[in-house]
Amino acid sequence: RRLAELAFSIACMPYEAFYSLGAILRTFWRMLVTHKRLLEWNTAADSKRNSRTGLAGSYLTMWSAPVIAAVAAIYLALTGPSALVAACPVLGLWLASPAIAWWLSRPLDHREKRLSTEQTGFLLNLSRKTWAFFETFIGPEDNWLPPDNYQEHPVAAVAHRTSPTNIGLALLANLTAYDFGYVTAGECIDRTARSLDTLEKLERYRGHFFNWYDTRSLMPLPPHYISTVDSGNLAAYLLTLRSGLLEIPDEPILGTRFFDGLRDTFGVLVETAAGATPPARLADLQLEIDAACHDKPAMLGSARQRLDRIAASASAVIDDLNSGPDDQASWWAQALARQCAAASNELGLLVPWAGSQDLPGLLREFPDIDEIPTLRQLACRSPKSTLELDQRQCSDMAPAENAKHDEMRRLIREAGSRAAERIAIIERLAMRAGELARMEYDFLYDRERHLLSIGYNVNDRRRDEGYYDLLASEARLCSFVAIAQGELPQENWF
Repeated sequence: RRLAELAFSIACMPYEAFYSLGAILRTFWRMLVTHKRLLEWNTAADSKRNSRTGLAGSYLTMWSAPVIAAVAAIYLALTGPSALVAACPVLGLWLASPAIAWWLSRPLDHREKRLSTEQTGFLLNLSRKTWAFFETFIGPEDNWLPPDNYQEHPVAAVAHRTSPTNIGLALLANLTAYDFGYVTAGECIDRTARSLDTLEKLERYRGHFFNWYDTRSLMPLPPHYISTVDSGNLAAYLLTLRSGLLEIPDEPILGTRFFDGLRDTFGVLVETAAGATPPARLADLQLEIDAACHDKPAMLGSARQRLDRIAASASAVIDDLNSGPDDQASWWAQALARQCAAASNELGLLVPWAGSQDLPGLLREFPDIDEIPTLRQLACRSPKSTLELDQRQCSDMAPAENAKHDEMRRLIREAGSRAAERIAIIERLAMRAGELARMEYDFLYDRERHLLSIGYNVNDRRRDEGYYDLLASEARLCSFVAIAQGELPQENWF
């Protein structure tokens, strides 16, 4: 590589010398003689627009190098033919320098890289295990805040403390678990609401959360310190959470990736249950999950049936394992069963007619009622669907059919009301997340340096003397959010 770089430098030497000599002479002429055009320069955009591309353009730009090579070759041929033989390699490089520069300047051929099936499976396996940490350790014992860490060896121990960055990551973990199909929208909303309830109870300073809290007592840990990085992280995470929550009403009530999420959980189960259960049981469960992933149900009835079959197979695996609560295979089998149960409960709450054995005729008569809706569609569909039922219901209809129409009308109205209520809850959560993201930054900002301090000691009422002055510093996210919110001037970014 070094030899190649040396050869290229030698090849470009005549052009660089000619170019530099021209710049030197032009500078002397303008400074000493004409005193004009002293501030003339070409912008990068002009240079790019006026640049010559292609092999011919390269020779037109670097014409001086081949000319110097030709003149030198003629001179040596006339004065010292023996020296010409020794100089041929260098003269050849000078002659070919435009072609070499053109060849090296060609755009790189960017080949699209795709993950293999094994690599994708590994990452999904890892993502499901990562969610298991949040699923296991964020609960009422820690007031729905994430513990800082869990120690497995030598003694199992949970660190019952947390930071703003930890809290923000946990909130986004809920949203990510919903996107990956590990939890339903209802579970995501419930977990998020409980965490925000706790956040609103925590002591703050000018909108900022302290650097550390005890997750059980909710008291800030000494020293009472505001970390610029932590505050910026949490503010950004809360704003991301707000946007993600507002997208939920327009997503299908049974997420498009829910069955893929079941397959991710099953993959971890297979990894941990090697030899602990008959292979036939796992094979039956895999067949059900693979079938649901390959041909995702588009109708509520078929989705409910798929869920029931997967839940039954998962229950059979749990019975075969018959292990203690600390057994990994048993835990993952129960996690799979919990995912199925949560989805069934979600359908039962929002679309109680899904999979009903008493209303098959009506579902065939109104097929759009059996489609998997979004929350917003469900809330808007209620008046329209009940009107259609009223129009179809006749006075001479049999009592049993009348009863079915009445029951269906009641269920649709109930579903529409619950969907509208959930949308209102989501919007309130999004508003609360946005409010928690509002913080004051003036006491962290040095207006002379246009820099953010590392932090602020609330006990001493003292701003740190250290500042984030690098473009690639970890406080850039805080700067970005604060400027976007109008809390800091744009000079801080530059």
